[in-house]
Amino acid sequence: MKRHLLSAADLTLTDATLVLDTAEELAQVSERTVKKLPTLRGRTVVNLFFEDSTRTRTSFELAAKRLSADVITFSAKGSSVSKGETLKDTALTLEAMGSDAVVIRHSWSGAPANLARWIRGSVVNAGDGTHEHPTQALLDAFTMRRRFGRIEDLKVTIVGDILHSRVARSNVLLLSTLGADVTLVAPPTLLPVGVEAWPVQVSYDLDAVLPKSDVIMMLRVQRERMAPSGERGTAYFPSLREYSRRYGLDVRRVRALGEDAIVMHPGPMVRGMEIAAEVADGPRSTIVEQVANGVSVRMAVLYLLLGGSEPAIGGGLPGGGA
Repeated sequence: MKRHLLSAADLTLTDATLVLDTAEELAQVSERTVKKLPTLRGRTVVNLFFEDSTRTRTSFELAAKRLSADVITFSAKGSSVSKGETLKDTALTLEAMGSDAVVIRHSWSGAPANLARWIRGSVVNAGDGTHEHPTQALLDAFTMRRRFGRIEDLKVTIVGDILHSRVARSNVLLLSTLGADVTLVAPPTLLPVGVEAWPVQVSYDLDAVLPKSDVIMMLRVQRERMAPSGERGTAYFPSLREYSRRYGLDVRRVRALGEDAIVMHPGPMVRGMEIAAEVADGPRSTIVEQVANGVSVRMAVLYLLLGGSEPAIGGGLPGGGA
């Protein structure tokens, strides 16, 4: 693997498979009484979060601690950043502290790439603006592979606010590398310019693609990234009710799925809009699995960036056994 993970495009097929295989080994740690390995003892991982995120921040923190790394969690609120310190000054401070890896989440697209120019340690992109979120794509792929035993030739349909979704972009890149067949479903206003050049198919009709899908990944409409338009809250579609009627996944639509098809969501969910509560909590849903799998995948990413390059850690997990 490269020194940084800034984009899903950084991962070759070999790299991505190595991460997934390593995550499969490390998932065993979660089944132990003592959920800890000595692998990154003496290393320092900094979580640098300029945007709020409960799941991603906690997942990275837990992943680093399970590998015995020293963890510093740095929130922009109440810090020097809130007093006007630049990202470069923050980077130089982290460099002076001797951080081995920095996990960064930022509202600016490209912030992790800039950070990687200023520090010697590894940088992991935990979400930058509307650009990418590569570890989310990896945990999604890991979840699919655990359910189906493969990713190659799976028909994956991603539904919703593609325009503002860094998750969608990373998933398209990674899943195409892993050999999946990806379809995007959204209103024309919620598709990015140039989407025709992406390695995907595009549809505006959710009902038409459901019977052919192995995986349905629902995305939240990111209203906070949209300019308000009166009471409707957005100028991207007529109303929230109309959006939900055309692009929401309810019980009726789930019945159109194949017998083994699964439903995914990267969170946070808006129940009753893009996904019905009964579907989110139903037997096809992998939403809770995705959260659990995120820790294993992020452990794998940190291990491979800072610790090793083989899928088997020392021929088996250190301190092996039940």
